[in-house]
Formats: sequence, structure tokens, C-alpha cells
Amino acid sequence: IADRQEGIGVCGWILISLSFFLVLITFPISIWACIKVIREYERAVVFRLGRILSKKAKGPGLILILPCTDTFIKVDLRTVTCNIPPQEILTKDAVTTRVDGVVYYKIHSAVSAVANVTDVHSATFLLAQTTLRNVLGTQSLAQLLAGREEIAHSIQAILDSATVQWGIKVARVEIKDVRIPVAMQRAMAAEAEAAREARAKIVAAEGEMNASKALKQASMVLAESPAGLQLRYLQTLTSLAAENNSTIVFPLPIDLLESFGQKNRGG
Repeated sequence: IADRQEGIGVCGWILISLSFFLVLITFPISIWACIKVIREYERAVVFRLGRILSKKAKGPGLILILPCTDTFIKVDLRTVTCNIPPQEILTKDAVTTRVDGVVYYKIHSAVSAVANVTDVHSATFLLAQTTLRNVLGTQSLAQLLAGREEIAHSIQAILDSATVQWGIKVARVEIKDVRIPVAMQRAMAAEAEAAREARAKIVAAEGEMNASKALKQASMVLAESPAGLQLRYLQTLTSLAAENNSTIVFPLPIDLLESFGQKNRGG
């Protein structure tokens, strides 16, 4: 619409001339109806006889309009937060989930936002809902839970490409919460618990294997040095005496028992 180059015609010029004349004869009272103030974060799209006056929006500051032939629409350029309500989504692996999110966007072209779409905010909101459902419907539950950031970037790219003709720039998309049924939560918790128990058994088995190897090496060292075995007996006795001094077990040397048995057989 902004690229149209047709003239406004003879009648249009007559109406514009009459409007200028009306402003002149009622000056300075008419100046209050001609001057409009546009804030720093706003832009004004001016229509003259139904046509957009310029390809570029006016503002900020003071703008001048003709009271009879000109109308204008203010457009807010600040970032808008769009909350997507929870959506019932069936994932790729047939799991029903409820997902909600938030979209941050802003208008970068006021002329396109006014001329190319009826209600730019409502259109962006509905498109964000539809895109969220379509994108998440192609993901499995595991991908949805583990890849939120990648999914959010994908939704942002789709929204940005679809809203560029509306003068919208999508700055950020975030998935706030993913809710799954209680039965599925219990099943996932049981699966995680079973996986942890399996890992614990593997760790315990590895510990037993390492301990048995260490005991084997210790037995080989003690077999090479009988005196070392006696010292180990004495250390065990010291530990027992320190922990429980009411009961003392005194181990006898094996060599002494063998020699005592030989004497008995000889006698």
C-alpha cells in the first residue's frame, strides 16, 4: 500500500486546499488541532484522504496534520510480552503434555503493522499458539524435555519469517513449563529409580572385584613373609583392645600349633 504512486486527483487537491484555507482563517486556534505530540517510543502513521502520507512513519516529537483530511494512528514500538496459555499437545511418541510459553516481539515497521494486518498483536498471538503446537507435535517427550532451547530457537525462526511482512521482529521465545500426566511421571520416576539401582549394583560389583584383587595381592605378600603375618595379628589385637577391652582374642602363631601337634604325635 505504501508503494502506490497514484495521485489523489483533482477533488483531493481541492479538499486539501480547503483544509489549508480553513487552518489559515482560524489561526492560531486551529494550531492546537494541527499539532500532535508523538512520544519517543511511538510512531505515527498519517493517512491523507485514506492514503498513507509517507512510506516512513512520523515521529517522535511534533507532527503537523490537517484537521479535515488527515488522520493518524499511533504505533507503540516497545517490546511486547505475549504469554501463550497451556496447550494440549500430543508428542511424537503419543504422550499428552501441556506446554506453555512466552514470546517477546516488537514492531520495527509501523507502516507495515498498520497497513498489512488488521490487528498485529492478535495475529502474532494466534500464530505463536499455532506454531508452538505444530513444532512440539513433531518432537518426542525426551526431546521436548532435553532440548527446550533448540525448540525455542526453531519456533522463533518460524515466527520471525512469518511476521516480517507485518513489521514484527520476534526477539525471543521461551518455553516456560512442560506438564505430563501423573501416571507418566510415576513411570518415569520408576524408570529412573531402576536405572539408579542398576548403576549402584554395578558400582558395588566393581568394588568387590577391586577388593578381591587387593586381598589376593596382600595374601601373596604375606605368604612370602611369615613375620609379616604375625605383625598383622598384633595389629588386629591392638585394634580390638582399643575398641572393646572387655574381650580379647589372642591369635596363636600357626607354626607353634604345628610344632605342638607334632610333639603330641611323637609322644
